[in-house]
Amino acid sequence: MAKKGNISSRNLRLSDQIQKDLAEMIQRELREPRLGLVTLQSVSLTPDYAHAKVYFTVLGAQPDEAEAILNEKAGYLHSLLFKRLHIHTVPTLRFFHDTSVERSIEMSKLINQANATRARDDDEA
Repeated sequence: MAKKGNISSRNLRLSDQIQKDLAEMIQRELREPRLGLVTLQSVSLTPDYAHAKVYFTVLGAQPDEAEAILNEKAGYLHSLLFKRLHIHTVPTLRFFHDTSVERSIEMSKLINQANATRARDDDEA
């Protein structure tokens, strides 16, 4: 069986399928205006498939509030997922706001500022 790091190909396929199904279910089934536009970034499964960490970003809502709503609805989403997936163990879901995109944007801004400052200093010298 092919492995990527310590993650089996089955684990990766299941993670991808869960991400795809959850993204669709969140959009169609959760009629919560305070949720904003949720984008699922990744799903990380434990080796026994019992638990899934679902990482998301959000537009038009407060990340903490969106995380609370998603975790409140996790049981409902789990039951919907159980009906879709034909596997013995459907993982419990735990949602986490993914800050990597915001951190990347902030790092890019800092790099651009540093380069602009260096260019000014070089021009003055």
